[in-house]
Amino acid sequence: MPDDGPTKDSADTPARGGRTSAAGTALEKSMRILEAVAAPGGPHRLTDVAAAAAVPKSSAFRILASLTEQGFVRPESGSRYGVGPRLRELSALVGSGEPHSIGRILGELRATVGQTVHLALHSGETLTYIRKLESDQPFRTASRVGMRMPLHSTAIGKSILAHLPEAEVRALIASAGLPRRTPRTLTGTEALLAELEAVRSRGFAVDDEENEPTIRCIGAAVLGPQGRPIGGVSVTTVTFLVTREEIEAYAPALLKATEALAPLL
Repeated sequence: MPDDGPTKDSADTPARGGRTSAAGTALEKSMRILEAVAAPGGPHRLTDVAAAAAVPKSSAFRILASLTEQGFVRPESGSRYGVGPRLRELSALVGSGEPHSIGRILGELRATVGQTVHLALHSGETLTYIRKLESDQPFRTASRVGMRMPLHSTAIGKSILAHLPEAEVRALIASAGLPRRTPRTLTGTEALLAELEAVRSRGFAVDDEENEPTIRCIGAAVLGPQGRPIGGVSVTTVTFLVTREEIEAYAPALLKATEALAPLL
């Protein structure tokens, strides 16, 4: 049996005193496992998470599976586990009043560019908006907090894909497809891969009516400690007010914001 697979442990059996096991209640074990997953140096192996949380490996495996399903934990290669999008969102909400908080960084970006700003986190085949700061422009976009969006047709999504290994991108395409959202959507694998190469070269992605007619965005990824994309930030406007050249001029402010956000996510 592989070292990091689940095993049966006698400590999983119910104990006296109302506890589910000698390691504590189910809630206590789950909280300790979340702390272990979020500890510096992640993603962490199942064996290490179980040891740090003082939870039998078989219990840790089951709890991690549940936390993964709920989005609090994210499985990584090599039987490792990292922080998931919902846990990052909670962290962002808790820190919203700090001087260098996520809200302040996004607010400064919106003030600089004068356009709508989004923050999204990546999970599997989609991204999820967790913050939206509307501009003072006389229009509103249809996006909302909690909305899930595809990766291939959005600026944030393409910036995320650009920082993933090509094999992983191809696997995501095979699973989710490249559905046409507008006449401008890239629906061919090779065309998308070529676009991702351009994104890596310039540092940001452009959605030029690829996800929604009349909507133009630029987006950049927020990277974790190992250089893996956690999510991204976008600047969104409408095509009849801002040209592509004008929105691309916002890139330096956008990239400054993503760098500042990285340690907070």
